[in-house]
Amino acid sequence: MKNKLIKALKIVGTGVLAVTAIAGGLAFYTVRKSWPQETGTIKISGLKDKVEVFRDKWGVPHIYASNQHDLFMTQGYIHAQDRFWQMDFWRHIGSGRLAEMFGKSQLDTDKFLRTLGWARVAQQELAQLDPNTKAILQAYADGVNAYLKDRQDGAISLEYTILKQLNPKYQPEPWQPLHSLTWVKVMALDLSTSFDNEIQNAIFSKSLTSSQLNDLFLPYPKKHPLIVPNPNNANSFDKTALVNPDAPAVDSALQPIAKQLNTLNGLLGKTRNGIGSNSWVISGKRSATGKPILANDPHLGIQMPSIWYQVGLHCTAKTSDCPYKVNGFSFAGMPGVVIGHNDRIAWGFTNVDPDVADLYIEKINPNNPNQYEVNGKWVDMKLVKENIQIAGGDSLSLTVRYTRHGPILSDTYKDLENFNQKTSINLPQNYAIALRWTALEPGNSFRAIFNINRVQNWNEFRNTAREFDVPSQNLIYADIDGNIGYQMPGKIPIRASGNGRYPVPGWTDNYEWKGYLPFSQLPFAFNPPQGYIVTANNAVVGQNYPYSIAQDWDYGFRAKRIVEMIESQKAPISVTYFQQMQGDNKNLNAENLVPILLKIPLNDDRLKRVRNIWVGWDFQDNMDLAAPALFAAFWKHLLADTFHDDLPQDYWPDGEDNWFEIVGRLVRQPNSRWWDNKTTPEIENRDRIFQQAFTKAVDELERTLGKDPTKWRWGNLHTATFRNATLGKSGIAPIEALFNRGPFPTSGGGSIVNATGWDASKSFEVVWLPSMRTIVDLSNLQNTLSIHPPGQSGHAFHPNYDNAIELWRKTQYYPMLWERSAVEANSKAHLTLTPK
Repeated sequence: MKNKLIKALKIVGTGVLAVTAIAGGLAFYTVRKSWPQETGTIKISGLKDKVEVFRDKWGVPHIYASNQHDLFMTQGYIHAQDRFWQMDFWRHIGSGRLAEMFGKSQLDTDKFLRTLGWARVAQQELAQLDPNTKAILQAYADGVNAYLKDRQDGAISLEYTILKQLNPKYQPEPWQPLHSLTWVKVMALDLSTSFDNEIQNAIFSKSLTSSQLNDLFLPYPKKHPLIVPNPNNANSFDKTALVNPDAPAVDSALQPIAKQLNTLNGLLGKTRNGIGSNSWVISGKRSATGKPILANDPHLGIQMPSIWYQVGLHCTAKTSDCPYKVNGFSFAGMPGVVIGHNDRIAWGFTNVDPDVADLYIEKINPNNPNQYEVNGKWVDMKLVKENIQIAGGDSLSLTVRYTRHGPILSDTYKDLENFNQKTSINLPQNYAIALRWTALEPGNSFRAIFNINRVQNWNEFRNTAREFDVPSQNLIYADIDGNIGYQMPGKIPIRASGNGRYPVPGWTDNYEWKGYLPFSQLPFAFNPPQGYIVTANNAVVGQNYPYSIAQDWDYGFRAKRIVEMIESQKAPISVTYFQQMQGDNKNLNAENLVPILLKIPLNDDRLKRVRNIWVGWDFQDNMDLAAPALFAAFWKHLLADTFHDDLPQDYWPDGEDNWFEIVGRLVRQPNSRWWDNKTTPEIENRDRIFQQAFTKAVDELERTLGKDPTKWRWGNLHTATFRNATLGKSGIAPIEALFNRGPFPTSGGGSIVNATGWDASKSFEVVWLPSMRTIVDLSNLQNTLSIHPPGQSGHAFHPNYDNAIELWRKTQYYPMLWERSAVEANSKAHLTLTPK
């Protein structure tokens, strides 16, 4: 669904727009006039005292304020200086108001987003916040608005100069606390696959048999690591909390597909789009410093500017009234730091991706489309009116229908159109499909993220994590006293029946949620005996855990390699070794398959010579090597020749780690039916398909990279292009050239620790990547390192717009400055803000 959303957000331009933009010159002054003032003094209404902002050569600001209000007001001001276009765009996503900016082309997207109703949920959350958190949000908003005051659009960001050609009347509105709260909702969608999985699972039921699904979709590998193999609370599980664990899986109306859907495991969800993350922490008994070291690199879609904004927030005197001394990565649009460290603890996130959304099939009254059945009775839906403004002054009225489960998703979600024709589910004659999702219920995730900034120890950390509702994250922890820990937070539904893999009947109470797992029952670990904790979207717990968190974990290849690197290091582990780990390009899939192909006879001397490239290869997917280019091409054709004849085109293999496991098992069955291409008269086996795929791979590389295989390079195929999320996808080359940067040769690949993912059903181009990397040394916070591409600034042509790309792609870092003396010594700009 995320791919469809991204596609919907592309801006449709015209040649006239391009000519107008070029004719206007976009001269040097036009480009520079939106760049922020970084030195000198600025007077701002609303400040209580003087604030100082130091920026290093990478554009990272460190804010020093005497009070909490000024600290977060200045963060809002600085965010707006560097990233307001990004902030404006994301708040329009969160509120379902893209048509206001980009016109009728975004109406379908707005309808879907309004149906989800994030702004309505965020408004409820805002009303429930404590006074201090509200005050911080308001101070942040005041800072954003102080920057916007009296600035013309072109002086805010270059994108507005272009947008004015498309939408002359558009004017950015003031920032509100509500806009910050919708950020968490947008991230929940980006990191969730639950309801998409259900739709896709149901569609798959029409084209694959139960036996085929059993062959393709496999359980989590037993030999791959669990995040918490022995949870600290393992002996305190309250098994009475699990409601009806042996209840029947499906209603009789859905029984024909129950066995098929119960085996479907992640092909079309998380592992299809590849989004994941790495984090790990070691204790002092494994480190060279005698204190913990913590690493984190979240994997998100490639974009420009970065989704992250690095910042230091410092109270000049840390007191109970101003308790912040924190450094790390924020979101432009939210106060505080999302991932980083303060003066006592460090923390990191990776996605759990639990199953926290269900689709309910509702029976609709044939005489009244706004009534649905509940236990044999017709019940009125709740109707919510939405008015969608469109660029140019038009508007559209939308009625969102709600059942007891949530909004009717089938009214606006394209994947559910004609659903009765796409699936083998026996649907009622008059039906609609409603969504229940934890992200559509008021929660406290913003407050939890924000409060982590000031916690001082493990107990405070866990108590803060208790409020982290959505999206559920693997939280890792370390402190300067030497402790390490892990906590999984989040609302995890307890279902009366079923396992959440497929749409269920909504007209009875048989499939209702009976509440959420108590926080005390969620897995955690504190100072585990192995001296490390590794999270890489792999399974959190094993089969002995009494509750269902998720059916479709990442298959754990990245986690396996990280654990392997930690355990194989006999010498004490240093920060330098952590850098090598984050840049590790070892391809465990190649390590499994290449030895098989090296033994298969080839009748062509040309192919034999090329195959010798693999002899002696250490399976590192380095950008300057030929071997990974050859393997990637072979892998692409192996998947196509094995599975394209059996699977619908929309679901052809993307090559992610679930396919590592599927093919890894199939290669042990040389005569499996999957090797046979049913479109040909002969019967193929494994060796024949391997030979065929290898031949096609060599042919492709000779066409694209030349006849001399010694000159092939993985980085010539596997490139990263950083595209502006809006105008950088306009389809108008001159405009795209203003905002996009690339292509850049890149190492790594999907399900590799250096996780630069590509889609084997499309191209070798990077589609998601480590969106930032950080390594925190708890023995000396001044030794902390970081990097995030493409750069800190959101202003095209600014020196900090793309200056981090080279460091990032070579897995190099810059220091994450901490002590004020070091900040001032490395400062390239000093700005003073004073009350007006």
